[in-house]
Amino acid sequence: MPIVWIGAATLVAVVFFSIVLAQREEDAPPKVAVEANLFPFVRSLEGTRPDGDIKVGAGDALVVDAELRRLFDYYLAAVGEKPLDAIRVEIERELERRLQPGAAMEAKRLLARYLDYKRELVEVEKNPQLAGSAIEAIRLRFAAMQQVRGRFFSAKENEGLFGFEDAYDMDAVARLEISQDTSLTGKQKQEKLAALDAAMSPALREAHEAPQQIIRLEEAAQKMRAQGAGEDAVYRMRAAALSPEAAARLAEVDQEDALWKNRIANYLAERETFVARNANLPDADRQTALQQLRDMRFNIDEQKRLSAYE
Repeated sequence: MPIVWIGAATLVAVVFFSIVLAQREEDAPPKVAVEANLFPFVRSLEGTRPDGDIKVGAGDALVVDAELRRLFDYYLAAVGEKPLDAIRVEIERELERRLQPGAAMEAKRLLARYLDYKRELVEVEKNPQLAGSAIEAIRLRFAAMQQVRGRFFSAKENEGLFGFEDAYDMDAVARLEISQDTSLTGKQKQEKLAALDAAMSPALREAHEAPQQIIRLEEAAQKMRAQGAGEDAVYRMRAAALSPEAAARLAEVDQEDALWKNRIANYLAERETFVARNANLPDADRQTALQQLRDMRFNIDEQKRLSAYE
C-alpha cells in the first residue's frame, strides 16, 4: 500500500496493487467469496484473509519484498483494537505457519526492525518543517524517511520492501511539481509529463493505467447487476478481463464493502433508536453515550469515516 508520507495513490490504486500481485500467482485456485468470520483476530478484519504472498528462495532463504511488508501492515491495521504486543505475536504466529523455521526466524527479526522503524517515523512526523502538502515539504519528508530506513534496513531490504512504492510516489510528486510550476507554459508541462510517461518502467506504467481499467470493470459489473446478473457472471466477466485471481480479489473487495455497509446500517439503526429513547438527556451525556456506542462498533481509524454517514 502506498506510503502514508505522500499518499499519492487512491483506494482504487490500492485495490489494483493487490490485483497485479494476484495475477502473478498463477497456481492459486479461483476464489469468489470470502469465508464468514475467516479472520476473527479483530472485528475490523473479520471476513478477510491476511495479505502478503511471502516467499522463500534458494536454501529456504526469506525473500524480502513488498509482499512481506503487506503481511506486516495487514496485521498492524489492527492497532487501536489490539495492543501492539498482541499484534506482533499474531504476526509471528502467521510467519511460523507459512515458513520453515529458518526463514520464519529471519522474518521475525525483520519484523522487529520494521516495528522500530515505524516507531521512529512517528517521531520524525512531529517535525513541523515536514508538515503540509507543498512540494518542498513532501521531498523533505521523503528524504527524512529514507534516512530513517537506512538505520534499520540494508539497501537490498529497502529496495525489496519499498522500491516500487517509492518509484510510484516520486513519479506522482514529479507530476505534481510540473502541474504547479507557474514558469512553464501549458505546452511545456505536456512535454515534461510526456517525458515522465516515456521513462516509466512497465510495472509503473501498468500501475498508472490500471485504475481506469478497474473503474470501467466496476461500471460494467454494476450494469450487469442492475440487469439481474449474479455474482458468478460478474466473476467470469472480471476473470476474462484480468485473471481468475484478480477476479477473486475484487470479489473479496465487494464482500468487504458489503460487510462495512452492513456494519454502518446496524450502527445507524442503533444510534437512531438511542437518540429517540434519550431525547431528554443533557447534550453532554448524550454525546458521551454515543461515543461509547461508536467505540463498541468501530476502531479509531474507522470512526474517522463515520461522519460521512452520520
